[in-house]
Amino acid sequence: MRNIASWLDEYGQSHRHPANKAIHWVCVPLIMLALIGLLWTIPTPAAWATRSPLINWGVFGVLLMLAYDYMLSWRLALGMTLVACIMVGLVYAVSRLSVPLGGLAAGVFVAAWVGQFIGHGIEGRKPAFLRDLQFLLIGPLWLLAFVYRLAALPIDREPSHP
Repeated sequence: MRNIASWLDEYGQSHRHPANKAIHWVCVPLIMLALIGLLWTIPTPAAWATRSPLINWGVFGVLLMLAYDYMLSWRLALGMTLVACIMVGLVYAVSRLSVPLGGLAAGVFVAAWVGQFIGHGIEGRKPAFLRDLQFLLIGPLWLLAFVYRLAALPIDREPSHP
């Protein structure tokens, strides 16, 4: 399995233009939030729903994403766990309102992807996920890694030197 530094470096190669970076700072979290919302609306077995409103496909999707993140970098995954909890809380709050969660999430999802493709048009490079779908999971980590670097937090253990 590739290490996190390799994934982040390759992802960064198609995200150098300042406008594309700015668009990604808005659109990547919105896509993640919208995807949780879309998954949240998929019906679950009645036995699950009676236990907790947080037992649903949106939360299950987040847990799968976090499992992948922990395999790459437990340090980044800790931060992503916080981000994911905030997003799940936001989706839960919206699900309790009289707003159609599925329609709202679908609209945000489409608009954010349009933004992403505009950013890549400005960049003049194809999105990384066209080379490897795993880059769809790397995008949020790439943003979080930037925050870690600003805060001088380690992203992964340093390679051992002989």
